[in-house]
This record gives sequence, structure tokens and C-alpha cells, in this order.
Amino acid sequence: MILLAVDTSGKHGSIALAQCGPEDACEVIEVAALTGGTFSAELVPQIAALLDKHGFNKADIGGFAVVTGPGSFTGLRIGLAVVKALAEVLSKPIAAVSLLEAVASAGRLRGRVLAAVDGGRNEVFLGEYEVGSEGAHLIRERSFARDEWLESAGDAVLVTPDNSLVEGARAKRLHVIEVERPRSDAIAQLGWKKIASGETISPEALEATYVGRSEAELFVKGS
Repeated sequence: MILLAVDTSGKHGSIALAQCGPEDACEVIEVAALTGGTFSAELVPQIAALLDKHGFNKADIGGFAVVTGPGSFTGLRIGLAVVKALAEVLSKPIAAVSLLEAVASAGRLRGRVLAAVDGGRNEVFLGEYEVGSEGAHLIRERSFARDEWLESAGDAVLVTPDNSLVEGARAKRLHVIEVERPRSDAIAQLGWKKIASGETISPEALEATYVGRSEAELFVKGS
């Protein structure tokens, strides 16, 4: 299956093409960077160019993996709108991937892991996961004010791509691992596992989880 992965959650997004299956593995064909602030003008042409470069067209896409948040209102809205439209026209499955899930998986740990992302506007988003050989199992995802988030860390290992959060955690003598922000190739790997296990979502049900309290509902699950 040719899988298209899309991440427009941050300032610097990306798309990836991957050849996936049948044994829960994806070979990434290419990752193409997107420039934040121009997603609306850039995303569709970049997808078309990437497909054409490798001899594919949109009809060859067998599934989609997309980051649903947390992230910027505008970026997520654009990325999800494009995936919704393509998946509906092509009648192909969608795997929704949380950025926090990708961060937790990037730590390459086992056991209870807290993934943290700087949400801006004095907010930090935390995802609590149980990570095992089958992937990262969501326990809950919550938001905290920046001056409160460390109090919830407890004795779990903290994983984050944000250096400012690393410094704060180390100042509190917490066990923290700094990782690179996951790109769309990592989203493709996680998305394929979801598709292979039947964990997909319809275009109509696909929704974003936004950063800003004033922009949309608070990104909270299980609290």
C-alpha cells in the first residue's frame, strides 16, 4: 500500500510517501518539508509533486495518516481538510495520529511515559501513555498552565522535543529525554500500524485537537 502521511501541526510541517505492508512495516519513499504559514497554498501542490516524482498519482494512494493535534488552528484545519477530501474521493482509510503519541513513541522506551509539547500561550500539553511492543497505549491527554505542568509528572519518564521543557524538567531533577520533533515519516509508521489493525476513522469523523483555549475546545481526554 502507498501511504500518504501529513503533518501540518507546527511551524514546519511535512508530508511523506511510504510503501507499507504486509508485515506492519513501512519503507519511507520520501519526506518533503512544508513551510508554516503557507500550508494553504503549498500542501496540495506538494502532494501532487511528490506523487509525480515517484511515478504515482492520487489513485495509487491506499491510505492516509494525519496528525490531528495538538497544534495550530490554521495548520491543522488545512491538513485535515485536504486529507478528508482525498480520502472521501478515493474511499481510502484514514489513521488519526496524535503528536503526543508520536513523541511518546520517539523516546523508544517501555512502560509509563509522559509526552510533553509546548502549546504556546503559556500552556503545555501532556500525553500519558503505556508504551510496549505493540505501540503507545493512551491513558489520558491533558493541558496545564506552564507553571503547573511539572507537578503532574511524578516518577514517569518525560519525553519532549522542546528544549525549554527539558530545562524546566531537569531543574526539578526529573527523568527527561529530549527527542527530535517527529516528522511525517514517523507519522506514517504509526498510522500504518493503526490501519493494519483496523483502527481507522471516516472523513466525516476526523477532527482536530487544537492548542488555543479561545480557539476551540480544550485538548483534554480522560480528565
